Amino acid sequence: MSRRRKLIFAAAVLLIAVSGSMLLWDYVNQRKSEQIYEELASQVEETTQAPQEETEEAYVSPIDFEELWAINEDVVGWLTIPGTVIDYPILHDPESNDTYLYTDIEGNRTAAGSIYLDCDNEGDFSDLHNVLYGHHMKNGTMFKDIMKFREQDFMEEHQEAYIYLPDREIRMRPFACLYTTSDGIRRMTKFDDEETFQTYVAEMTKGSTAYIEPEQEVERMFSFVTCSYEFDDARTIMYAYEVPEDGEDLVEDGEPADDGELADGGEPADGEELLDEGESAEG
Repeated sequence: MSRRRKLIFAAAVLLIAVSGSMLLWDYVNQRKSEQIYEELASQVEETTQAPQEETEEAYVSPIDFEELWAINEDVVGWLTIPGTVIDYPILHDPESNDTYLYTDIEGNRTAAGSIYLDCDNEGDFSDLHNVLYGHHMKNGTMFKDIMKFREQDFMEEHQEAYIYLPDREIRMRPFACLYTTSDGIRRMTKFDDEETFQTYVAEMTKGSTAYIEPEQEVERMFSFVTCSYEFDDARTIMYAYEVPEDGEDLVEDGEPADDGELADGGEPADGEELLDEGESAEG
């Protein structure tokens, strides 16, 4: 074998070894993140299975936020959608949507990333529209189950979703799901007035593949965004509205509108490879 061929062969072997090491590293980190989230979810499972009884006493969250904050101070809530695998802490960096795109709650680099609230949202979920992102993972974790809400039957059978906060519980009802583009209009969080917000709700849910007419006027909306594959840069979004307690108004006057480019968290460093292999799809 000539010296040139030997060099080419050695380079090929080295490339294969490096690629294999990177894939193994990604797998190990991804599995580590899964175990972290599984352990956290198991710690709150018993306390969230049954609804809390309404009493005159102060609200006590079923989530140990002190424990979560000891891991990461950016935790702002815990999302649970019964009948799905979605049972995760919610992270929020008000400065950037890139922070938790490929970083888990412990700060580890991982393809699965975290479930996170849009950087333009308030961390207390007080906006009229709150946008949450999660990866569409091949192994079924994170926000892959959001895709199931595109089916009418599934949505009708799964009409509960919860966000647990330190001082209250947000009860939500899924009502629309569709695949669409990543246009910036879909991450508006502030609105001039109630009429503008209601028009926005109607426009955003047009063309839904699954839809249930809300039982009341939507006073606060939540978007759950994940990657989709119908075309380049597609997204699947499930919309839910907050169900207020009897006699309670959710919001006061709206705030000025805040338009912007959809902060989908950026694209993977090797986006096409990730999409083709199904390891993750940015949400």
